[in-house]
Amino acid sequence: MPKASAPWLPISYDGKKADVAALQAMRRGEANADQQVRALEFILETICDRNGMSYRPGGLEGDRDTAFAEGRRFVGNQIVKLTKLPLSKLEEKPK
Repeated sequence: MPKASAPWLPISYDGKKADVAALQAMRRGEANADQQVRALEFILETICDRNGMSYRPGGLEGDRDTAFAEGRRFVGNQIVKLTKLPLSKLEEKPK
């Protein structure tokens, strides 16, 4: 059975040039529609590992790795939640 990678390690960038380019274009405010979709999917599925298994075995170290992985998933789930939230549910607060 393959071992889950340590969730705190950086993701592999091999073969991800188009994904990274999409993220960079989005950050500059220059991403086209396809790049915007690609960047968000890269964030959710690769960086946040939203659909991955967050459990890591191994006692206390496994608990810490699990908590870290679950934090990554939580961020991805919050992004998805906000993309589906009806704007009518939000109030404009005066500044």
